[in-house]
Amino acid sequence: MPNKEYGKKEEYNMLEMYVTKQVIVKEKTVNHLERIDEIRDDCWINMYSPTEDELHLVEEKVGVPSEFLRYPLDEEERPRIDTDDDTGDVLILIDIPYVRKEGQTVRYETAPLGIIILKHHILTVSLRDATIFDQFTNNRVRDFIVNYRTRFAIQILLAGAKDYLKLLRYMDKTLDQSERDLAKSISNKDLYKHLELGKSLIYFSTSLKSNEAVLEKLMRGRVVKQYEDDEDLLEDVIIEYKQAREMADIYASIVNGGMDAYASIINNNMNVIMKIMAAATIVLSVPTVITSFFGQNIPMPWNEGFTGQPGPFIGLVVGCLACTAAAAVILKKKHML
Repeated sequence: MPNKEYGKKEEYNMLEMYVTKQVIVKEKTVNHLERIDEIRDDCWINMYSPTEDELHLVEEKVGVPSEFLRYPLDEEERPRIDTDDDTGDVLILIDIPYVRKEGQTVRYETAPLGIIILKHHILTVSLRDATIFDQFTNNRVRDFIVNYRTRFAIQILLAGAKDYLKLLRYMDKTLDQSERDLAKSISNKDLYKHLELGKSLIYFSTSLKSNEAVLEKLMRGRVVKQYEDDEDLLEDVIIEYKQAREMADIYASIVNGGMDAYASIINNNMNVIMKIMAAATIVLSVPTVITSFFGQNIPMPWNEGFTGQPGPFIGLVVGCLACTAAAAVILKKKHML
């Protein structure tokens, strides 16, 4: 165990502690979140991408089960609720959305977030610095008190639902723009962009369904103690997640239907091109037959020593040209030219 003073920001950049204090704003007493430099009772500990030293220190300071701290750091962990039978500590594991940029490509993905409710503390653990906490650290959430750990956990779940809804609305606008671009010209770049949206919506839909199962288990009230206000807030959270999941399913269906339509359009365009090529081949084959006469080793009407009648040859040429014109007219009427 490293011999360092715990909680110093310059030493532990991925570890933050907060407490709620009452301050007077415009002659009114309001709850204000304040950052502190050490762990104390009734504080919120936020960890993102923590080091092994930080994990060991928090485990030692607050007595949290080691596996509770490490489950959220596995990207493949499924949302669920775990309870430690010895201590009564509760882990609420959900998926939260985040945006990942690679050059000009924007991907919408999900990552696990662990909310650990202890007797005297509440912890949040994730691989990334979750943007859903900005509204808490910036004191934009009303009636927010760290000491009310169950209420705080539900408020975090609500913030996650709002993040999903915000990103889904943005994805809807991106989807509309992508469809307009594809309507003008179907390019590989636009198709890949459309495909990325479809993948993101699948991630969202799957995570939202798993989160709903966690919320339904919380709603039964057997995991953590809830008061009447907590139950009302949890019902609102469930409604928000259901709305987000329905939106993700609808948008995913639109993307899948669009990809099928674009595949049909590409196939149709290819068929039109092949029809034009076949028609051009038919039309051009007639002049080819005519010109092939000039390659034969027989005298032509304009050659010296020609003793026959030019009429049959002229008739043949005129007939071929007439056949060419007739073939072109027929193909034009059949929309093959």
